Amino acid sequence: MSDVPALRLTGIARTYAKGLPGEVRVLSGVDLEVAPGETVALTAPSGAGKSTLLHIAGLLDRPDSGRVEIGGRDAGALGERARTALRRDAIGFVYQFHHLLREFTALENVMLPLLAAGQGRRRARERAMALLDAVGLAGRAAHRPAQLSGGEAQRVAICRALANRPRILLADEPTGNLDPDTAERVFALLARLAREEGQGALIATHNMELAARMDRALRLERGRLVPAS
Repeated sequence: MSDVPALRLTGIARTYAKGLPGEVRVLSGVDLEVAPGETVALTAPSGAGKSTLLHIAGLLDRPDSGRVEIGGRDAGALGERARTALRRDAIGFVYQFHHLLREFTALENVMLPLLAAGQGRRRARERAMALLDAVGLAGRAAHRPAQLSGGEAQRVAICRALANRPRILLADEPTGNLDPDTAERVFALLARLAREEGQGALIATHNMELAARMDRALRLERGRLVPAS
């Protein structure tokens, strides 16, 4: 496994309504490294900036200052086309709501990022089926999202996020929309697959019991990351 961090954030700062009376400083010099295969929990009260931090780490937003590196590549030094390619190929996202495309089957949803990256259809199908089998959904591959339970749909979303073997997996409250038993199973699966696939994983959660089972748990407090107590 590579010694290069899957994700490195250095001095990340972000302020909303900058220079206005309602200015809100959300991130104040965040530093973070996530190693390949490492799972890191991110906790914070609602509105503290977890989603902002994940969006910056995932190249969906830009910081006011600071540096984002994905697999050793400085995202800030890239043009828009290269930045988009890095986001597509090296970052996997899982959200609270699965956001599967309803007109496609589970298998097709997992295949889509592979096809978008230029993978041949046969190999994309093999990879997608292997992932669905790993999460116990091979028998549901032909089902559309409306035919899946919430837990099943979220497992498909995890497979989709891992399809391109990204360097870093980012998850924003991935079990927040599930009942406790299903959340437990999905969370355990997400952490296990990230380790087995060799991805670093940064997972935002309000559930401190689940966070405590990860390699590290950090808390976003006053715009900075501190060890979660």
